[in-house]
Amino acid sequence: MTHKVIIGCGYLGQRVARACLQQGLPVTGVVRSTASAEALQAAGLQARVLDLDLPSDSLPALRDTELFYFAPPPRQGTEETRVRRLIAGFEQSGHPRRVVYLSTTGVYGDCAGAWVDETRPANPQVDRARRRWDGEQRFRAWSCASGGELVILRVAGIYGPDKLPLARLKRAEPTVRESEAPYTNRIHIDDLVQVCLAAMARGGNGEIYNVSDGAPGNMTDYFNRVADWAGLPRPPEISLAEAQLQLSAGMLSYLQESRRLDSRKLQRELGIELRYSDLASGLEGCR
Repeated sequence: MTHKVIIGCGYLGQRVARACLQQGLPVTGVVRSTASAEALQAAGLQARVLDLDLPSDSLPALRDTELFYFAPPPRQGTEETRVRRLIAGFEQSGHPRRVVYLSTTGVYGDCAGAWVDETRPANPQVDRARRRWDGEQRFRAWSCASGGELVILRVAGIYGPDKLPLARLKRAEPTVRESEAPYTNRIHIDDLVQVCLAAMARGGNGEIYNVSDGAPGNMTDYFNRVADWAGLPRPPEISLAEAQLQLSAGMLSYLQESRRLDSRKLQRELGIELRYSDLASGLEGCR
């Protein structure tokens, strides 16, 4: 059995690691701090510490492993320096047999609400998406040069237990009125776990897969439905013009992009049957 390595073993990575263990697959979780490694070990997971912001950090042995790369990119800039440092380290650690890279649907940029499949050219318009696009390109160049296999997952907004905007709702932060809200897409964490495992097992080499439940909504509807589910007041609604003065730069960047993800390739090629094919069923899966 090929050893699995998960770089960025947090909210998603820990769930993928547990699923691997349940299937009898050997797996190591890689995290940035000793405290995080100790927490993984306490949960019965093999752990290693690696800080990809430190050039001197040595990589774990990766030769012929299957590598899930879930680590977030740096917070600033347009380059994915952590991926760059990782790939440079493959000369010492050995090259993995296959990589599943967690990217973002933000690489498509604003699509004015159009349906988007994997053939649409990338057009990242904000730095957080440019960093992910840079990561895609670096892994693709590595794959071409080394012969290592690569599968790219462009993932929509992730939600699930302990990953809902409850604190925001409790603070009664405003949202844009629904008539002006952009389309958004999402995927439940449990479904994302099975997608990651399927991508590693049978994803086509070099392929890109959009990862969403295929049922896009809009941002305001999402906040409202989470509020109703949690028994909290719905957030106050403001105009898009008012939002420019009241919302954070990060939230405004999401408001400037609208697209609907076509995820049929995911289900067709990976044979995925989603447990939560819409928000209503997904929220019930958060209890």
